Amino acid sequence: MAILCGGRGTRLQEHTRTIPKALVEIGGLPILWHVIRLYAHAGFTDFVLCTGYLGEQIEEFVTTHDWPAGVRVACVDTGVEAPTGGRLHAAAAHLNGGPTFCATYADGVADVDLRALLAFHDAHDGAATMTVVRPELQFGVTELDGDARVTGFREKPRSEHWINGGFFVFDTPVLERLEPGHVLEREPLERLSADGQLRAFRHDGFWDCMDTYKDAVLLNDLWLSGAPPWRTWTTP
Repeated sequence: MAILCGGRGTRLQEHTRTIPKALVEIGGLPILWHVIRLYAHAGFTDFVLCTGYLGEQIEEFVTTHDWPAGVRVACVDTGVEAPTGGRLHAAAAHLNGGPTFCATYADGVADVDLRALLAFHDAHDGAATMTVVRPELQFGVTELDGDARVTGFREKPRSEHWINGGFFVFDTPVLERLEPGHVLEREPLERLSADGQLRAFRHDGFWDCMDTYKDAVLLNDLWLSGAPPWRTWTTP
């Protein structure tokens, strides 16, 4: 299982000038820890962290943290400037041990049912599955009728469109499609889509990405509430 955690996190510079985005904390622990716990709760045991920017800090955290029993976490330096597809390409030797592998980003948390995601992938004949979500809009919506009369308001409704939420499953031969300069979300996924090999797993539950300082504050507030929706495991 690969976690992409090598980017610079430029939209979160309040934190990422001195630490990698994957180590920005929610409730006193890096968001990377939360992502690993999501997968560990679903039965995943082997994690490959595709590091880059300030990767030595991630490696230090990995080697000094006490992980749940049976969980193994390894870092692979995939380069500071590598794009997302290039990072998976660089880590390919660590991901090709079975018929499929999973991948996700180090800055997104959700209450996605990972076992259901794997079952969905196994049930179709495509080579790749991408979890899609409908995020809450940043602003409230004004509802109008045909005469431009305001009929009501909706506070930050969900988007009508599905977006890439991460939480991927790939057949291992997909690694052969990747090149060092590939942005995963462009050439590889676009080609898989054009070939009819990409399926979407719809997730209607909670999802959020720590993209900005505002997101970091929201996620910390949810954690401090005592019932963060992505904490699918039973112990903090």
